[in-house]
Amino acid sequence: MSEKAFIQLKPNAKGRVNTGHPWVFANEVAELLPAEHDGDVVECRDRRGRLLGSGIYNSRSQIVWRSLGRGHPILNAELLRERLTTAVKRRDDLGGIKYRRLVWTESDGLPGLVVDQFGDTLVMQLQTLAMDRWKDELANLLIEITGASEVIHRNDGSIRRLEGLEQNVSTHSGGEWAPRWTTIEGFDYWLNLMSGQKTGFYLDQREQHLRIAQQVERLVAEGRKVKMLDTFCNQGAFAMHAARAGAEKVLGLDNAYDAIGQAVKNAERNEVSAVFEGANVFDWFTANREAKWDVIVLDPPPFAKSKKAMAGALRGYKELNMRAMRALEPEGVLATYTCSHHMGDAELRGVLAEAAHDAKRRVQVIEYCHQPADHPVLVTMPESEYLRGYILRVE
Repeated sequence: MSEKAFIQLKPNAKGRVNTGHPWVFANEVAELLPAEHDGDVVECRDRRGRLLGSGIYNSRSQIVWRSLGRGHPILNAELLRERLTTAVKRRDDLGGIKYRRLVWTESDGLPGLVVDQFGDTLVMQLQTLAMDRWKDELANLLIEITGASEVIHRNDGSIRRLEGLEQNVSTHSGGEWAPRWTTIEGFDYWLNLMSGQKTGFYLDQREQHLRIAQQVERLVAEGRKVKMLDTFCNQGAFAMHAARAGAEKVLGLDNAYDAIGQAVKNAERNEVSAVFEGANVFDWFTANREAKWDVIVLDPPPFAKSKKAMAGALRGYKELNMRAMRALEPEGVLATYTCSHHMGDAELRGVLAEAAHDAKRRVQVIEYCHQPADHPVLVTMPESEYLRGYILRVE
């Protein structure tokens, strides 16, 4: 890394990098570096020339600089090995499960790298140019550290376009990876890790599936014949957990018909009684106003993919939660989640308050929900915290 290869903040820039945030945006920089530095490690200096750290650079991205750390870290095999080893050990310390997130970008000091583990198969997403250049080395190191037999490169996310990268899916070995049954929290799921949403399964909701099962068990113990509605059900995980926990009627809804087909297959495999239908959830609530439920799960995709979309997203979340509250039996349970990092807890709490008021229901918090510990949050980076929710009692 050349000493002259650095970016400098504008004189009037109030970039969050000054207080530890790992990103610098293009409009915060006095002058961009030539494209020849794209993918390299360069310094970031404040307006007075003081070193703030070194990080990966890409002039084609809106986020032109992502921190690797203070001082002068060098992006090489030694650094990758050290940080991957640390990331895996942290997950090992959480318990011996083998379906988990192994690497979570900046939270593990590896900007743009996401790795999920499904038994002996790892699914890797590369979201930055610098990490993409180390694709094969990263895969080899991960296999060495974890003992995995295969790494799937799921480089099909739209975020890669923002870095000027091509989209593709492949295996590290170059061979085929056939869909197969994978056991997660006591249930078999038919997973095709080469396609599907995210890296193949929503590992970040594992703990919440168990929480909902506990709520169903509680209501059953109280003598209720539990009816459970799982909206945006994807592969049917919430629904299947509820069915096994004793719910007498379980319905899952999703507008992705391929997901519905997979959920049906999963339920049959696990011998649980649940019905799945393809439907627009908003329209379904409108058409089924008289239907009442004891437990409802709202786990929609991110309505706010940008700050500009927040106003519309808030209206959507409020309307969805209001309809769900109206559809609950007295003392019913609503589990509601958002996976948009633009929507903080204050915004979500405000949405729920408005929904409760308009639904004319008294609503209490049973539990605040959060992404699991294998998706660690970097305290100086709000964007690393994206999944939050509430389990509510609706009187």
